Amino acid sequence: MRRRVRLALLAAAAGMVAAAVAGCQVDRTGSPVAGTVTLRPAGTTAPSTPGVPPVSDAARAAGFVDVRSVVADAVIDLRYATTNNFTHTRLYPADARCLVHESMARGLAAAASALRAHGQLLVFWDCYRPHDVQVRMFNVVPDPVWVARPGQYATSHEAGRSVDVTFTSPQQPCPSERRAAGFCLADMGTDFDDFSSRAKAFATQDVSAEAQANRARLRDAMKYGGLTVYPGEWWHFDGPGAGVSRPILNVPVN
Repeated sequence: MRRRVRLALLAAAAGMVAAAVAGCQVDRTGSPVAGTVTLRPAGTTAPSTPGVPPVSDAARAAGFVDVRSVVADAVIDLRYATTNNFTHTRLYPADARCLVHESMARGLAAAASALRAHGQLLVFWDCYRPHDVQVRMFNVVPDPVWVARPGQYATSHEAGRSVDVTFTSPQQPCPSERRAAGFCLADMGTDFDDFSSRAKAFATQDVSAEAQANRARLRDAMKYGGLTVYPGEWWHFDGPGAGVSRPILNVPVN
C-alpha cells in the first residue's frame, strides 16, 4: 500500500514538472526575457535564429554573432555598404552583415525590447568595422575629432564592440531623407556621420525639441541594455570593453 502511494505521489510530481516546463517558453537566444527558460550548455554561444545564416569561421573564432540572431526584427541599413556615406564610396560588400561581439548580444536585445514597447525598431548603421576600412575613412577625413585615427590595436567598432544606431518612426508621410530599408527613421536632428556640432549626443543648439527627445529615448533604451553613448556622436554606442586595446582582427564583414 505504501509503495503504491509513493509511486502515485512521484507520478503526480512528475506531471506537475512536465506541465510547468510545457507552460514555459524556451528561449534559445540567451536573451533575458520574462517567462522563459534558457536552455544552453555553459560556455557555448547562442545558436543562430532560423533564417539567419551562420557566421563565417573567422567571425565565429573572433566571438562575433550576426545581430539578427539576437534582435530578430533589427533593421539593417549598413551605410558603408552603399555610397550614402561621407566617403561617397562603397566600403563594404553589398552582402555585408552586421556583426557584433557576443558580449553585446544581451544588451542589444534588451535595448531593442525597450524600443519595441513603444512600437519602434532598432536600426543599425554600422557594427564591426574592419581595420582597413577605418584606414580608408581616416584618409578621407584625417581629423580624429570626427574619425578615429587607426592605431596598432583594435577598439570600438574594430573590435565589434560598438554600434551606430537609430530607431524607426511611425511618421507618415515620411521625408525622403529619412527613409531606409522600407521604414521611416526617427527625427534625430542630423543624419548619420554629420560632422557638425549638432551631431553631439547632448547638443541643443539648432536641434529641435523632438530630436532631443528622440535622442534621449535612444540613450535610455541603450542604457537599459548596458551600452554607453559616445558624447561626440548621438548614434554611437559602446558595449562592454569597447575601449580595451585588442589585436587587430581580419574578419570579413560578409
